[in-house]
Amino acid sequence: MVMTIIQGKKRLAHFDARNTVFRAMVLAISCVITFWLITHILVSVYSISREDDLLGGMWAVVAAIFVFRHGYAESVDAAFSRMSATLVSFTLCFVYLLILPFHIWGMAGLIAIGAIALAMIGRADDIMTTSITTAVVMAVAAMAPHDAWRDPILRLVDTAFGALIGVGAAWIYTFGPHALSGSGSGGQE
Repeated sequence: MVMTIIQGKKRLAHFDARNTVFRAMVLAISCVITFWLITHILVSVYSISREDDLLGGMWAVVAAIFVFRHGYAESVDAAFSRMSATLVSFTLCFVYLLILPFHIWGMAGLIAIGAIALAMIGRADDIMTTSITTAVVMAVAAMAPHDAWRDPILRLVDTAFGALIGVGAAWIYTFGPHALSGSGSGGQE
């Protein structure tokens, strides 16, 4: 109990409100930009339905949030992880949905195949992200089974946009005017 209080006081003493607010604002603005790009610009190139456009916007925002870390190098690593996990899921779901409609055992099989493949290539840390991506893509295929093979392609594109914007936001946070002014750690903690 005493250690918890001391630890809490240490965290509060190191709390940099200005830096924290700046970081939160960069994250929030990058999410708005990501959602807007997917739901307003990308849909002019290709759109299945308004619901799918909104799902794509949400998907891209999740990728941006996943990638935005405390420093630029961490964010690049997270983007690589997110994209490799999504690429594995894309490949599995795309091939499956080209041949078969959604089935719960099909989804389970794809999750197992993805986990085994990632472990075999030394990317076990990506199993969770690949499995979540596979589950979501397959659930969407169950809700909208007509031409469900398109969903993996769209989610791959959404992820790429979100990851790219998340890395850009991390660059702004890490190397932007805030970091150069010396008013905070600039993400170098």
